[in-house]
Amino acid sequence: MKRILLLLLSLFYFTNLHAQEKYTVSGYIKDAANGEGLISVSVYVQEIKTGTQTNPYGFYSLTLPKGQYNLVFTYVGYERIEKTVDLSTQDQKLDIELKDDSKQLQEVVITTKKADENVKSLEMSVNKVDIKTIQKMPALLGEVDIIKSIQYLPGVTSVGEGTSGFNVRGGGIDQNLVLLDEAPVYNSSHLFGFFSVFNPDAVKDVKLIKGGIPAQYGGRVSSILDVRMKEGNAKKPQFSGGIGSIFSRFTYERPIFKDKGSFIVALRRSYIDILAKPFLKDDLKGSRFYFYDFTAKGNLRINDKNTIFLSGYFGRDTFGADFGFNWGNATTSLRWNHVFNNKLFLNNTVFYSNYDYALQSDLKEKNTQDAFRWKSNIITYSIKPDFTYYPNAKNTINFGGQIIYYTFNPGQAVAISGGVERAIGLDNKYAAESALYISNEQKINSKISLQYGLRYSLYNYLGKGTAVELGEAPAVGERRPVISSKVYGWGESIKNYGNFEPRFAANIGLGENNSIKLSYNRLVQYLHLLSNTTASSPLDVWTPSSNNIKPQIADQVALGYFHNLEDNLYETSVEVYYKKLYNQIDYVRNADLLLNTAVEGDLLFGDGRAYGAEFYVKKTKGKFNGWVSYTLARTERKIPGLNLNEWFPSRIDKTHNLAIVGIYDLNSKWSFSTNFTFSTGTPASFPTNKFIWQGIALPHNYYDTRNTYRIPASHRLDLSATRQNKHAFFKKGTSEWVFSIYNVYNRRNPFSVFVRQNEDIQTRTEAVRYAIFGTIIPAVTYNFKF
Repeated sequence: MKRILLLLLSLFYFTNLHAQEKYTVSGYIKDAANGEGLISVSVYVQEIKTGTQTNPYGFYSLTLPKGQYNLVFTYVGYERIEKTVDLSTQDQKLDIELKDDSKQLQEVVITTKKADENVKSLEMSVNKVDIKTIQKMPALLGEVDIIKSIQYLPGVTSVGEGTSGFNVRGGGIDQNLVLLDEAPVYNSSHLFGFFSVFNPDAVKDVKLIKGGIPAQYGGRVSSILDVRMKEGNAKKPQFSGGIGSIFSRFTYERPIFKDKGSFIVALRRSYIDILAKPFLKDDLKGSRFYFYDFTAKGNLRINDKNTIFLSGYFGRDTFGADFGFNWGNATTSLRWNHVFNNKLFLNNTVFYSNYDYALQSDLKEKNTQDAFRWKSNIITYSIKPDFTYYPNAKNTINFGGQIIYYTFNPGQAVAISGGVERAIGLDNKYAAESALYISNEQKINSKISLQYGLRYSLYNYLGKGTAVELGEAPAVGERRPVISSKVYGWGESIKNYGNFEPRFAANIGLGENNSIKLSYNRLVQYLHLLSNTTASSPLDVWTPSSNNIKPQIADQVALGYFHNLEDNLYETSVEVYYKKLYNQIDYVRNADLLLNTAVEGDLLFGDGRAYGAEFYVKKTKGKFNGWVSYTLARTERKIPGLNLNEWFPSRIDKTHNLAIVGIYDLNSKWSFSTNFTFSTGTPASFPTNKFIWQGIALPHNYYDTRNTYRIPASHRLDLSATRQNKHAFFKKGTSEWVFSIYNVYNRRNPFSVFVRQNEDIQTRTEAVRYAIFGTIIPAVTYNFKF
């Protein structure tokens, strides 16, 4: 490992070994209106036709041969600024504030980046959707939703309407690393998937990485969804929020400590339970079904070299009457930005994440004679120092590491019968994961850019606890029995794994407006979500890799062609990819995943593969803009003991996925938008025959095959209209009305198809289509800011 790192360091510094005298210009770029640091602002040097971008905290650095240069700062939606900097005798610090471009206020901006960034940058398999665009898209019940919006991007799907999570290039929902200010969020949805946990009023940036994943990211094998929160208005106090059909939002932000910092707090609470309360009678009286979340962030600039950020998210869902569910996320991130000098930048993050979930049968009466309560959670602690070094204008080096400690509570239950209480539960599980990484982004010349790096991850499954040893299954594909067990002390190593994770990406320019990009990455995941349902539910169990469960590994290669048309008015791209996955989990028949001490024996392991082509066309500006994405893909599994040991479609496989998003800005008051989606139905397993027993039909799958059928395709059209008002309250601020129609032509899209006994003729079975939404859903939302 040391030799490899030394070799990489030697390669990184090779281009910097020359005698020419150089100086550095560096600084922060912020929004002039609120003081927010701006991400990925382009800093271009006219004289030598090179440049850089700001990092996630708005910091940039350029080391150039001594001389005088004209720097151009550009960011879509903001005024273009040119500054002359003299680097003849010493380094220079240059902070910039960018103002909104009033000439672009009538245009809807899809992404905030340089106009030709999709062609010139090394990023491929990456999608960024501006939060302003997300807020204009039609949404269920008129409520803006980040998770739902990214499902209109190529390579991103879900298994059905109203489902939790999302799937990227054939990966499961547990294979996406969802980050909120660098802290992981294990369940990103409210109300079983109808809404996401991210309050759009508190979100600054959304970035989805599907391939070519940089070395600083690890821990999941499918994608990274990096969500960054606003830092709060550092210029003046500001209120904003919205009143909708299902929940309301309120946000407050302001400067603190004499303009040395700022903070933001955002609240949401649904009120279906309050509105429905007068209509609930008998057994439904007293039902509780609501969610709330609280998001907060503060920052303090200690001096020019040190800034600290503290952010947190706390949310909870409650659903049920006599019997109900309860689940929630809590995250806290503390970050320290330190500028060692004008070439070396540090962001050190310490975070805490806790996802807990439970069910109970005595929501109304606490002192019941018969009850059942069950709870589980996963707690994560981590420290992660990330360094960025800018040796010269052609190289940017990132290096650092991470240490993570996990505590898993697979399930603790209490059963009360006749007043007698009995505890049922599984031992906690513990694990530690650490990683080191180093990478370089290098501009070889005006046509070729490279990004290469290496990550090494080390995982240790730890005591205190009991580890079981499994024997051979009676037959391939059947349950493996426990043959022995061993007790381990606190912190004692039960099993460890180590993996190298190489990363590589290249951009080859073919001209001013087109390029070819390619990438390869290996990713390793040491966590697993045990679920025998298609979509995630609050009761799914997270479990670590162990002596019986190997880590998941994925190798992905991607090749893409990017071409801009009509002076970057249109962006087009075509990407093809192939992903091979190892140690994928499936389940034996009738697998028992809850409170099972031998649950590892119910697991089957095999390989997966996903491959496809993604087509993307986007109009970036003007009164009418939007995008069209189409994905042709296959996702397959090969599990010994299933489907005659042959490749078969994964449960999340969708061959065709089409999404169209259109936004039309009619004038300064009215804008309109529409979404249309079409997707192939997902595979399903249906009975092949039936038994008649005592006059009752019992469906049966004779060949025990899985996913050999497919449910019908889904398609849907949504519309929305937004009216801007001159004032909000007391003739202050601004406001808007959002009118939306979800499922315009009343399509009853199938979530699943299942077979049941006919109610009238018990010897007959029938297939039934189950739909989450089967009607038109209109909504009105009022948003304000002052």
